[in-house]
Amino acid sequence: MNRAELKPRNEYTDEKRIIGEVLGSEKGPTMVVFSGIHGNEKAGVLAAEKVLARIRRENLYFKGNVHFILGNIPALNQDVRFKDADLNRIWTPDKINDLKDESFLMDSETREQIQIYALVKEIVSTEKGPFYFLDLHTTSSPSVPFITISDSLNNRKFASHFPVPVVLGIEEYLEGPLLTFINDHGYIALGFEGGQHTDPESIVNCEYFIWKSLVHSGCIDRGQVKDYDIYRDHFASLCCSHQFFEITYRYALSNGQDFVMRPDFENFETIHKDQLLAFSKGMEIRAERKGRIFMPLYQKQGEDGFFILRKISRIWLEFSKVARTWKINHFLRLIPGVKQDPENEFILLVDPKIARFLTKDIFHLFGYRQQIFKDDKMHFIKRDRKRTQML
Repeated sequence: MNRAELKPRNEYTDEKRIIGEVLGSEKGPTMVVFSGIHGNEKAGVLAAEKVLARIRRENLYFKGNVHFILGNIPALNQDVRFKDADLNRIWTPDKINDLKDESFLMDSETREQIQIYALVKEIVSTEKGPFYFLDLHTTSSPSVPFITISDSLNNRKFASHFPVPVVLGIEEYLEGPLLTFINDHGYIALGFEGGQHTDPESIVNCEYFIWKSLVHSGCIDRGQVKDYDIYRDHFASLCCSHQFFEITYRYALSNGQDFVMRPDFENFETIHKDQLLAFSKGMEIRAERKGRIFMPLYQKQGEDGFFILRKISRIWLEFSKVARTWKINHFLRLIPGVKQDPENEFILLVDPKIARFLTKDIFHLFGYRQQIFKDDKMHFIKRDRKRTQML
């Protein structure tokens, strides 16, 4: 694999939105694999094509179904992250409702969203599942492979099969990711970052992630993947294997902001408080806290300058699992200043003036993540939920 193969091929079309499908000879799970949601991230697309070709070439015995779906086709052809809007930031309920309005002015990414949304709705309405949704990405900075998830117990359980770092709660800092929308309807949904955009190793990493997902979902028997152990050993040797992290800080960018990261930061690199990280309009940007740098921006397009992570202890993870399993979260509603949203059973409305003694960590423990601040209330949304019908 050489770097030339990671360049745009100018051959992606709407007719090839579905890279390919495998329909098993036996009932089983349904897996949906997205790649190219960002058009400058080719590794996932190439990995999906290679896995699909190998399944067909080796005639592997398959249970259930897998669908490989392309993301932002115009952006893929131009090798840009997006054309008009980030396709991974427009999956909010309001924007989904806008798709039903025929007079709604559509930009390039909205047209892509309509096609992807229609495919997903068709799959979940015609197949029985269980369903697994994967979204393959790469990063602008050098990075070990890692997984991002909304913090549901089902997501945690599936993510724990992979010997890579797992980052929880990114949806608390980003509006409208595709997988957050899917997870909000009760489906297992994992994002996988395979490495740096132009690193050929990122293709191999994405391949491994797909194969391991197929094995642990029950679609393919492990014995059929002859080099499975080689992939496993490679990942197990990387840093932060099987560790969980959460985001504690995001440096958001405004439109047209002149932002430049200092060179050579890598994902999960340790940083200290007040460390110089970047520049904006000639002004220094320093770390507000210690932790680990996450997804520093080394490309022209993007809304996030960088994030800061902290490691989550195993004790906290186990305690939160017990608390959610035993549904201790119901006691939160008895606290003054906390009440159930009358229109949505998955949302708690929290008065920050009355409930200020409660930290976000308490809500995180019981599986709630702050999504918005509206009408002087903090809205905490439950991540563990039963499957619901898509809009």
